Amino acid sequence: MNQVVFWLILLIILVAIEIATMGLTTIWFAGGSFVAIIAAAFDAPLYVQITLFLSVSVVLLLFTRPIAMKYFNKDRIKTNAESLIGKQAVVTEEVDNLLAVGTVSVDGQEWTARNVMDGVKLPKGTIVIIRAISGVKLIVEERNEGM
Repeated sequence: MNQVVFWLILLIILVAIEIATMGLTTIWFAGGSFVAIIAAAFDAPLYVQITLFLSVSVVLLLFTRPIAMKYFNKDRIKTNAESLIGKQAVVTEEVDNLLAVGTVSVDGQEWTARNVMDGVKLPKGTIVIIRAISGVKLIVEERNEGM
């Protein structure tokens, strides 16, 4: 019966961690510990309990986590910086990767910027598209006239 208590305590700890973090990380192992509790209640040997715990946890992690992440993250709001990708900006200080200078203005905010293409300067006033974010710098590309 001590093994049942061990698995039950582990289950409670894992569920508590999941509730605290909401990261969909420990819930899969909680499922494994639940199966191990059942095995322990039927006096299964310890190696069977551990095997069941590990195998059920891995199966849940590999097969249900991607589905859960898809549904739980569908309403995820992008951070301020992530929401800038794809937007247009105006170069306010020439962007020159070689000299490591350049700023752009987007949504009324100034950002340090670098060009997607090394060796190509973007003069002040150029309209660019934000392609990525690297640290605190926007990675930009000159807007094509067809856009």
